[in-house]
Amino acid sequence: MAPIDNRVNHDAVEQQLKDIIQDLYQVMVQVSTYDSMGRASKEVLSNEIKTLSRSLQTLHTTASPPNLLPSVPPELLEYVENGRNPDIYTREFVELVRRGNQLMRGKMHAFGAFRDVLAQNMATAMPELRDDVAHVLEATGGARTSASSASSSAANNANGTAAAAAAAAGAGADANGGGASAAAGGNAPATSG
Repeated sequence: MAPIDNRVNHDAVEQQLKDIIQDLYQVMVQVSTYDSMGRASKEVLSNEIKTLSRSLQTLHTTASPPNLLPSVPPELLEYVENGRNPDIYTREFVELVRRGNQLMRGKMHAFGAFRDVLAQNMATAMPELRDDVAHVLEATGGARTSASSASSSAANNANGTAAAAAAAAGAGADANGGGASAAAGGNAPATSG
């Protein structure tokens, strides 16, 4: 349960509510015995309505800031009015908050991973921006990629790509029976001598 604020005197609020009920009763009595011809009835009814108005103003002042009463969610009141257990509302609320937190955590993790991959690819593709990318990563709490690790990974990627291309060209040349046919795409007909 939510902590109850001790700034509000609940006994005083309860007494003010009782006074308002009593004032409403007095107004009801005066209205039922109202004599339209008698001047005394008008004054008494007017005084009772003024008393009711003052009581309502006092209650409003007591319940207004900074003396706020603890707020109860309307959904919880609806649960109680329908005869349901308020603990069910609390359990459902906690589960809803937990689900929302898990969803938000997943989104933050996904965006963080995207940020890191994007930064790595930007540093590789545009070496002149490595310092700016590193600065942005530091500011956003991302994985740190230094210029040397980015350049070494770029060199490894370039060397790996060149080696893979050379190996593919060599394999194509061996399969087609010569370097010229491999360079031509392997579509040249083989001549027999």
